[in-house]
Amino acid sequence: MQENIPSIQQTPEPEITPEYKNRGTTMDAIIVRGDKILLIKRGMEPHKGKWATPGGYLDWNETIFEATIREILEETGLHAKKEDITFVAFNTDPARHPRQAINFVFIVRIPNGEPVAGDDAQELAWFSLDNLPEEMAFDHLQNIQLALPLINQSQS
Repeated sequence: MQENIPSIQQTPEPEITPEYKNRGTTMDAIIVRGDKILLIKRGMEPHKGKWATPGGYLDWNETIFEATIREILEETGLHAKKEDITFVAFNTDPARHPRQAINFVFIVRIPNGEPVAGDDAQELAWFSLDNLPEEMAFDHLQNIQLALPLINQSQS
């Protein structure tokens, strides 16, 4: 899925040189169905074995929406569309991630489909919004709490 943005041409991936310490961009998807959210249990470090929202790094020549759709498919097998995605927040705090990734958080409503753990997700489960794991990877619990007003608003 490519967005048509005429002023931006796809460019080859540059060689990464050690003199530049640029920060990567990541996204997290809070997948909502009814009053539950879908979490994955991470199968890789950092935070291996902790519950998390699906997400990951943007690939080269990929929009934030394309990355969100791709990561959801890779980690859960669910098919999202751009119109399912609602922006919640971004976080630039260097302390939130070991690689100082800049993170975008989205609510994604996927009304059907049976999720299956894939990629770096070792398992997944639906959690009630009032019974989330006490400890989660990165800042994902805070992201969910930040998104609650938007989740609740659309349920009423």
